[in-house]
Amino acid sequence: MAELLAAIDCGTNSTRLLVSEGGTHTVERLMRITRLGQGVDATGALAPDAVTRTLDVLQEYRQVMDRHGVGRVRMTATSAARDAANRDDFFNGAEEIVGVRPELLTGEQEARLSFLGATNQLDAADGPFLVVDIGGGSTEFAVGTTEPEAVLSVDIGCVRLTEKFIHHDPPAPEELSQVISVTKDYLEDVARELPAALEAKRFVGLAGTVSTVAAVEQGLAEYDTEKIHHFVLTHDAAEDVFRTLAIEKRADRIHNPGLEEARADVIVAGTAILVAIMRFFEFDECLVSEADILDGLVLSLLETT
Repeated sequence: MAELLAAIDCGTNSTRLLVSEGGTHTVERLMRITRLGQGVDATGALAPDAVTRTLDVLQEYRQVMDRHGVGRVRMTATSAARDAANRDDFFNGAEEIVGVRPELLTGEQEARLSFLGATNQLDAADGPFLVVDIGGGSTEFAVGTTEPEAVLSVDIGCVRLTEKFIHHDPPAPEELSQVISVTKDYLEDVARELPAALEAKRFVGLAGTVSTVAAVEQGLAEYDTEKIHHFVLTHDAAEDVFRTLAIEKRADRIHNPGLEEARADVIVAGTAILVAIMRFFEFDECLVSEADILDGLVLSLLETT
């Protein structure tokens, strides 16, 4: 049996775990919405409640890793921790629980790892790929075929844009317009900084917003990785889901099969980012990938053996 490896990603909106056998077989993949980045954009600090929620989940993940007999683990923290002055308070607690200290990734490092994880099982003949990880606090763009040739991280994410611009339930039309407009401004930066993105043949979408839209489009009463991983989400379908979610109050929105209740308050901004990307780069479809930064982290552990 190959060595059991684990990767943990402490993101702005969710904390996720991958346990992998030798980097080729997924033993367990877990996601908990912990909202570590709650209020970070406004305060510049991690909220005590958010830190407690996340550490509680890390306790759960430590037990899962112990049960499987995980040999090595790599744990990272991303946008929320980058923006927080008190991140060491969280890092100290996380290290005590997991046994390794979270690595504070730059947006560019995050983009490279996401690209490697997402494209590992794709056919290079289908490239070049534009791999986009829509997170809670930032969104990472990486373009390339077998390696990320260019990467960029921008400060738009489902939590950040919700907290900044969406103050009504359901969102007011002008709030939705603002989210789309701000996203478009950042996408112009992406096109300028990563001109190769304009030539990409395939758009690969990662993370909770994208997989949730795929689940809602399919009406999945229960989350099913096999039905989401490499699902082809058309632009028209993404727009339909966006329109549906954007006009509903949160209390009604949570009844959409495929939408986790804890994500219901930030999914509209996240979906707005997704459709803005598809509009801007004129993509007819998005290949939804469950393989992402966690897979990239596990692959990086294999390289250090």
